[in-house]
Amino acid sequence: MNKLLDVVRLHMAAGKLLDHFQSVVLLATRFYVAWQFTKSGWLKFTSWDTTLYLFQDEYRVPLLPPDIAAVAGTTGELFFPVLLYLGLFGRLGAVGLFAVNLMAVVSYAHVLLAEGFEAALGDHVLWGFMLLVLVFFGSGRISLDSWLENRVAARCRPLFDVSSLMRTSAG
Repeated sequence: MNKLLDVVRLHMAAGKLLDHFQSVVLLATRFYVAWQFTKSGWLKFTSWDTTLYLFQDEYRVPLLPPDIAAVAGTTGELFFPVLLYLGLFGRLGAVGLFAVNLMAVVSYAHVLLAEGFEAALGDHVLWGFMLLVLVFFGSGRISLDSWLENRVAARCRPLFDVSSLMRTSAG
């Protein structure tokens, strides 16, 4: 039993050590996934005629006319990554990019689900998973979200302990 407790203690110590790196991992995740979408959005923006052609003839975006889908997709790919880079409203940025990613898979499913395109679909699955990690765990300490939360928390702290005043006035 002592050996098991030693292993558990070692596991706990390793976990505490690794906890110090969570924010660095979240920062790297934010930057990696944001960069993937920034590249795609910038390519769409700088090759607008090609982008319109692809949205009209290749992508099958449900419910939206191709020109509106092109603007919405490009805007999403350029706007939401900025939120992730800054770690500002990072969960919102991650949800937004998750929606863009999901729409890309739905719109291009006829290709992504075809044999031989497993790696391309795998990229979208990986990005989706990374975005869900950011949605559920947030931007981490290395972010404007963390800085703002600390500022708001500091402003909300009472100047004095109300409960101690209640005890002294009651006695």
